[in-house]
Formats: sequence, structure tokens, C-alpha cells
Amino acid sequence: MKILVVDDEQDVQILFEQRFRKEIKNGDFVFVFAFSGEEALEYLNKHEHEAVLILSDINMPGMSGLQLLEVIKTKYYKPPPTVMMITAYGDAENFNTAKQLGADDFLTKPVDFISLKEKLKTIQ
Repeated sequence: MKILVVDDEQDVQILFEQRFRKEIKNGDFVFVFAFSGEEALEYLNKHEHEAVLILSDINMPGMSGLQLLEVIKTKYYKPPPTVMMITAYGDAENFNTAKQLGADDFLTKPVDFISLKEKLKTIQ
């Protein structure tokens, strides 16, 4: 499964590659990283339907994760990929907005990788 991780913090790439080392080695998951909403859209435009799952941070400079979610769910991909939103803020407003825009799931930082791996098994 190809997973696009969108986060303005570039150390997220190292973290995901460490936490999913075994799954990456086995070929279970392929991770692609974008460090802005704009970069994510650029990737998706060039690689339509490759990403099965998108994990996106909500709070990013420029295009926010919520704006990215709206574009993905309304304008681009049929059927749209599964989108999980990630935020450091577990507030009801972000949760409700993400759900209204079509988010499939909502995770808080720091990411519980054990829980995330369980969720990913249900998507495969």
C-alpha cells in the first residue's frame, strides 16, 4: 500500500521510516512524503490513484491540511483515497471540520504508531 504523509516537519519522514522499518522492508507499505499541502497536490497530480492512504497534518504554513483535504475530497480523485488527519490539537473544532470535509479518521500527535498500524491493517 502506498501512503502519502503530508507534514511540514521534515523529521516526520525519519520517524515513519523507523517505526515502519519492518513493513517497508517486507514491501507491505511504501511511504512518500510531502512537506506542504501544495507539494502533496503536486505529487497527487503526477501520480493519480497511486496513494491509497493520505496521512496529513492539519496545521501547516500555506495550505493547511484541512484545505488539502477539501481539495482532495471535492475536486480531484474519484474515488478519493482514504484520508487520516493528524494534529497536535485534539480540539472539537478541528475534528468537526475534518469530519465535515470528509476525513476518514482523525489522529493526534504524538502519533500512537501501534494504533496506527492496527488501523492500516483494516485498509489494506
